Amino acid sequence: MLNIVKNTTFPNPLDLLAPHSCRGCGRIGAVLCDRCKNNIILDHSNFCPNCKTADPTGQCQKCKSLPPIFVIGDRSNLIGKLIHDFKYQSARALSKPLAEILHYTLPTINGPVVVVPLPTIHRHIRERGLDHTYLIAKHLAKLRHYSVQKLLLRDRNTVQVGASRKDRLVQAKSAYQINPRLTINPNTTYILFDDVWTTGASIKAAVKKLRQAGVQKIIIAILAVS
Repeated sequence: MLNIVKNTTFPNPLDLLAPHSCRGCGRIGAVLCDRCKNNIILDHSNFCPNCKTADPTGQCQKCKSLPPIFVIGDRSNLIGKLIHDFKYQSARALSKPLAEILHYTLPTINGPVVVVPLPTIHRHIRERGLDHTYLIAKHLAKLRHYSVQKLLLRDRNTVQVGASRKDRLVQAKSAYQINPRLTINPNTTYILFDDVWTTGASIKAAVKKLRQAGVQKIIIAILAVS
C-alpha cells in the first residue's frame, strides 16, 4: 500500500522572509508541496527508457542486457521542471523532495545496498555550486538507511550537455573509472542513480564499468527521460 508523503524538508530560516513557492502549483510554503509531490508518486508508471515499453517490474524483456531500471516520468512533465530548477536555478531545497519521490517509488531491496550517483563533471559542479546527483543520492540513502558511495569517478571532462547522440556515445565510453579507494562487495546491491536519461549512453557505460569491476547486483534509478 502506498504511503502518502509528508514534506520532511525543514525550511531554511531565510525562507521565513522569502518563503518558497511550490514548483508545481505555486502554493507558498514549500519548494514542492505535499499534494504535488504525491501526485508525481501516484501518477508514476514505470517504463523502460531504452525502448519506451511499459514495464512495472523494471526488468524489460526487450532490453535484457540492462539491469532493472526504474523511472519516475517524462522530462516534459513536472519532474523535468523540478530537475531543471534544482540544477540550473540553484533550488537546493528540491534535493530532499526529489529523493523522497525516489524513496516511495523504488522497490524494496533486501540485503546491503549502496547508492552510486553518476558523477557530475567538475566544471559543472563549480558552475552550478552543487553536485546534483550526489545530493539526491545522499538524501535517498538516508531515507532508506542505505550507504552512498562515489564508486564511479569521471575519467575525463566529457561534456554531454548539448552533444549529439553520436558524440554522447563516444564520450561515454571513456567517461568513467572505478574509485580505487573503495572496495566492491559482490553481495551488495548497487543503485546506479542519474537524474535524466537522454540517450542512455552514460548509464550504459557506467553499468559496463561496474560489471567489469565485479559488481553483480545493479539497479538503475532515473528521475526523468528525455
